[in-house]
Amino acid sequence: MTITENLHTIKKNITETAREYNRDPASIKLIAVSKRHSMDSINEATQAGQFLFGENYIQEASEKIRSAHTNAAFHFIGHIQSNKAKQASELFSMIETVDRYKLARLLNNHLEKLDRQLDILIQVNIGQDPNKSGVSPKKTEELLKQIKSLKQLRPLGLMTVPPFTRDNKIAKIHFRNLRLLSIDLAKQNLFANNDCVELSMGMSHDYKIAIQEGATIIRIGTAIFGKRPEKT
Repeated sequence: MTITENLHTIKKNITETAREYNRDPASIKLIAVSKRHSMDSINEATQAGQFLFGENYIQEASEKIRSAHTNAAFHFIGHIQSNKAKQASELFSMIETVDRYKLARLLNNHLEKLDRQLDILIQVNIGQDPNKSGVSPKKTEELLKQIKSLKQLRPLGLMTVPPFTRDNKIAKIHFRNLRLLSIDLAKQNLFANNDCVELSMGMSHDYKIAIQEGATIIRIGTAIFGKRPEKT
């Protein structure tokens, strides 16, 4: 299967799953996770009509963004070290992995100098997995309240990478918990748009379940690009 064929299949699955659960397929954005994949792969995806990509590494993303199609947009979906905040604030249309106030403040400081606002998501460790990044669900409210004072940041919703499981029932619980958390936080007016909260959840193996539970952004790499090349 080519990248073009994979994209066609996934978009068809998104549409069918959304309609099955009475959702508008247009409300679900597909991020093609292109980390460690070549520019040729990204270019094939853009030729097939895919313009939203996700990257995990700042330096790699910087090189790709300079070469990408002018309509392409990139979300950062990896862990950001504090010393990379300046570059991140310059490069991305959204950062999905803000999980601490120190990082948010650094991003805001750099954005002030750029006279730029930036869309962000709060990464929540919804499964309380010690091997995953993210703020704990109980501390998400506090973090969003702190971010309210940072005027260059627009918190649009939540993101999560739950513990890996092939058990659909467990995956469903994690996704549902993130959705319920977002509803509670929206009632407190903690997002930039509390009537339309973004939920970034679901990957190649579980995106259909995530759509059932309200995902508005799904992040798919392997099912589009194939097996990820090893680090060199």
